[in-house]
Amino acid sequence: MNPILKYLKNFFASQRVIGGDKELLGKIRADQILQKLIDDQRVPGLAITVLKNNEVFFEKGYGFADLEQQTTIDPQNTIFRIASVSKPIAAAALATMVEEGQLDLDASIYRYVPYFPKKEFDFTLRQLAGHTAGIRGYRGGEYGLNKPLGIKESLALFQNDDLLFEPGNGFQYTSFDWVLISLAMQEVSGMPFAEYVREKILKPYGLKNTFPEVPGDLSPKCTTFYSKGRLGFRKAIPVNNAYKLAGGGYLSTASDIARFGQVYLDSKFRDNITQSQFLTSGVINGTPTYYGLGWQVTQDKMGRRYYGHVGNGVGGYAVFYVYPEQDMVFSIMINCTNPGVLDTLEEVIELFLGEVVA
Repeated sequence: MNPILKYLKNFFASQRVIGGDKELLGKIRADQILQKLIDDQRVPGLAITVLKNNEVFFEKGYGFADLEQQTTIDPQNTIFRIASVSKPIAAAALATMVEEGQLDLDASIYRYVPYFPKKEFDFTLRQLAGHTAGIRGYRGGEYGLNKPLGIKESLALFQNDDLLFEPGNGFQYTSFDWVLISLAMQEVSGMPFAEYVREKILKPYGLKNTFPEVPGDLSPKCTTFYSKGRLGFRKAIPVNNAYKLAGGGYLSTASDIARFGQVYLDSKFRDNITQSQFLTSGVINGTPTYYGLGWQVTQDKMGRRYYGHVGNGVGGYAVFYVYPEQDMVFSIMINCTNPGVLDTLEEVIELFLGEVVA
């Protein structure tokens, strides 16, 4: 073996990566690209976990969890805001309730939440989960709301607004859909939504570092949350995401979310009729929405199918992709509001998939 390649192989072995020479070259290039995001001050800190064939393929931290303290990042232990990557977790809990016969995806929301104000049209849990119910998105400062609202209380934010379109005839991505879904789950189960998810999903799946964010009571393993301006990074505005826990309120690690994705590569999930509904794109007037039920469902530029979610919240950004045919899971966390690096992260994913070695 080329002595330089041998040296690099030994080096990357110490970084919890595996693979042959071609894979190694792809990892080296990916590592350079990710480090450049830090060097160019495009992100303050980043954690990545990649699984292949249910083994760690690459796992590393870059930059800092806290810039002032220069706290390093460990993908297995450093906790980030995962924003809308919370939706697949909530969807897993919803699927469990459907399988157990507690909820019907095609039932009216009013069966489960009868006090929600009546609209011109009825709509279902399936339409809410697929963002085709017509509920509006954020307005004004709602994206960064900092009020201690419970799930039921937060209905006041949008319950009196008209639907944007007749349910099933349009697509409007909004976390308010998942506020309603989580409320329905809570009403039917008789348990707080967070407790149900913990007992049915987080514990069984072994997600030990995934939990709701409680303002003022953050784990010391949690990153500092940043936003980026013309003068560099600054601490993000305070927010309270408790009311939209199902749509964007969880904290987690890169490692935990990768482990969650690996569950969906198990044959019992691939062949499960209920789960397949969640991982199948909706269609409106013959056009795919590229969204299932709580999951983005699409193809990359090489035509490879994947599902997962991108999360963009105040002080946190996350990319979570599961490639079933390649048996690979990608989990990337950044402690900054929308850093505008998705194209770069997808370039890195391409390298890990082995299509490009440069």
